[in-house]
Amino acid sequence: MKPGMPFDILLNKDSKRKIRSSVAWKNGERLFGQDAFNIATRFPKDSYNSLKYLLGVPANAEVVSYYSTFAPPALAPSARFTAAVPRGDGADAATWDVEELVAMQFAYVRSLAEDAAGERVQDVVVTVPPFYAQFERDAIADAVELAGLRLLALVNDGAAVAVNYAMTRQFSADAPERHIVYDAGAASSRATVVTFSAHSQGKGKKDTGTLITVNGVGYDRLAGGTELDRRLREILVEKFENKHGVAIREDPKAMMKLWKEADRLKAILSANTEASARVESLLNDIDFSTKVTRQAFESACADMKDRFVQPIFDALDNSNLTLADIDSVILTGGATRIPMVRAALAAAVGEDKIAMNVNSDEAAVLGAALHGASLSRQFRTKNIKISDIAPYDVQVSYLAEHKSVDAPGVRPRTITSTAFARGSRTGTRKTVTFRRKSDFSLAFSYKEPPSSDFPADLLDARISGVAEALANITEAGGIDPIIKATILFSESGFVSVPEAVAYAELKDDSIAGKLKGLFGDSSAEDGSTSTADADASSTSSSVAPKATKPAATPKDITIPLNVTVKFTSVAPMGLEQKREARQRLIKMEAEEAAIAAREEQRNILEGYMYKLRDLLDSDSQHTFVKYSQDSERRAIGRQLKEVSNWFNTHADEAQTKDFVEKRTSLETLERPIVHRVKEIEEFPQALNTSQMWNWHTRIFLTDARTNLTEEEKAGTTGRYTKEELDELEKTLKDHEKWLNEWVEKQKGVPMNHDPVLETEEMRKRAKVLETQLQRLVQKKPPRVRPKTTSSSSSSSSSTQDPQQTEEPAKPSSPPNKHDEL
Repeated sequence: MKPGMPFDILLNKDSKRKIRSSVAWKNGERLFGQDAFNIATRFPKDSYNSLKYLLGVPANAEVVSYYSTFAPPALAPSARFTAAVPRGDGADAATWDVEELVAMQFAYVRSLAEDAAGERVQDVVVTVPPFYAQFERDAIADAVELAGLRLLALVNDGAAVAVNYAMTRQFSADAPERHIVYDAGAASSRATVVTFSAHSQGKGKKDTGTLITVNGVGYDRLAGGTELDRRLREILVEKFENKHGVAIREDPKAMMKLWKEADRLKAILSANTEASARVESLLNDIDFSTKVTRQAFESACADMKDRFVQPIFDALDNSNLTLADIDSVILTGGATRIPMVRAALAAAVGEDKIAMNVNSDEAAVLGAALHGASLSRQFRTKNIKISDIAPYDVQVSYLAEHKSVDAPGVRPRTITSTAFARGSRTGTRKTVTFRRKSDFSLAFSYKEPPSSDFPADLLDARISGVAEALANITEAGGIDPIIKATILFSESGFVSVPEAVAYAELKDDSIAGKLKGLFGDSSAEDGSTSTADADASSTSSSVAPKATKPAATPKDITIPLNVTVKFTSVAPMGLEQKREARQRLIKMEAEEAAIAAREEQRNILEGYMYKLRDLLDSDSQHTFVKYSQDSERRAIGRQLKEVSNWFNTHADEAQTKDFVEKRTSLETLERPIVHRVKEIEEFPQALNTSQMWNWHTRIFLTDARTNLTEEEKAGTTGRYTKEELDELEKTLKDHEKWLNEWVEKQKGVPMNHDPVLETEEMRKRAKVLETQLQRLVQKKPPRVRPKTTSSSSSSSSSTQDPQQTEEPAKPSSPPNKHDEL
């Protein structure tokens, strides 16, 4: 989204609106989208797809084993013990963090956006599944940062689709609508119950926008298009092995060929009852062909039907609603096109509740873009507010303060309470109060792990500087100090401790209070001002006091504390790791830009050589031959032969500057011919312009001199003086003389010789005449003051109505017909 551009989906370099989430390498060249997916059949270990399964997961998570069933690249632990992929084929090679590979895809999309916008793109809004835990959200945020982008917000995709749905609709505050946004995508299925209602900015005000309230979510992390592809590939594997008696599972290339074919068959079976599969040279030069029926495919996926439907009922349970409360189920995601999935949904909720009124592929990203625009001051958008919820219970634990009566060596008990309950609103901020005398820690964790792949522990927030702050408060006269910690569940779903302070109320008779009373105009530490003592102020000066409003007396004191965060399980990328990864990506992008520039210059030179060959082979009536000399064509032919021999021999190892130099050597020889062609083409227009200004100036002078003669006879002051007209006439004659002289010279120049009269020189000289003429044409006529006949008339005019004024006399000279030139 950009001011002045249509609100639409970006196209990739192949003019596709939908881009595969893939990145790959081919002979050192990085590929994206469909190209990266296709190359997997030749270089399976250098093509990375479906990386969202691996975001933020530990290296020993169950989903890592699941990922290995359909993706050839072997996975390895990263330095943070998250899943990583090796670079190259060697097991001992360095690894790519998943965040780096996702960052490459973000950077690719950023380049598409910058090409479309014509300027740098920085801000981004990213949609994520509502079930994403903080580990996965941290990984997305790190990938965005590595790509050189600035994350405005993470938006749950169900809420983003709801924004897109609300863009063209109006809702009532008295009769809100409830819908389920159901999204069956490549990796997972999720359902989001949302309520649409009108909201106003204040009591009694008219409705000013739409409020989208998320009531509940349900999901299945593995019920998606990828699992269907995996099962369809299993059908093909069994058919091949049964038909040819050859094991195929251990061959990565063959398995990726079948994976690609399964993806194609799935789309065909969505519209047909059977599909033909054919893969040439699948394994050991065996051409494989077979037929797969929709019935066989659905039988292999029979247990998936309930899994696709269950998120809807989980979302309803989560929101304490029933299907009777729902107006419709809005379908999005590519897997909703599969007949088996569509039939299961219709059977579960009723065909009449199924709605297909948003673009199943683009609704989420369009809604996210509109939400991002609403966060910026550059856009005026429809007022749509989102109120989302936390998908998991988050609890906070801390040790009770150690008391002097406790037995030595006994660990204080741990106090655990719910920080944000499941269903809490995003953007919730709470203040937690503690009575502490020393530093302490707050440990945040999920009440239950988000899934079997993730731990429950999140982070520890160490609050330090407590003893020093309390000492300062006591010295300042504070009473009963406490520690206040602010905990936040952000709009993007992150748990954090943004600040902690030591706080106390001040005693009125404290030393600090008395001192502030003595010096009433001084400021307190917290920014408030104290009230001056009445007796002191009345005796401190003999000057009468001014009436001033007494300053407010500070009633409390607040001292900031230090908050240090430590991740206790799966940590996001550290600062140094991100710096190194960012430098790797920048270096890679620079190398690719250099390669692209080299290839561009190579192609330009090669195309230019073909063009010159065609020109040299042209007949005598061709423009190039007519405007060139034999000696020039021979020189170009010799240089072209030399450059062609060099290109055929050294082009593969040549650098960008070499191609530029060789092209320049040819352009230098062709440039005089090109210049002649251009001059001859532009000469008539330039000559016509020059003659036009001669003609306009001549007519202007004739009329102006006639007016000047009449004005002199009438004794009035004209617009132009004789000196001005004489100067213009001299410029005109000089221009006419120069033009006639050089046009005659140009007539004798052959067309295959350089011109003696340049069109640029003609334009410059015509511009001088034009400027001088326009200066006179735009000159304002002089003001003519009304004549006074006698003192009596002056006296009588002074008695007129002061609101009446005499109109200024009009100039005696008639209007000049060239005033509007």
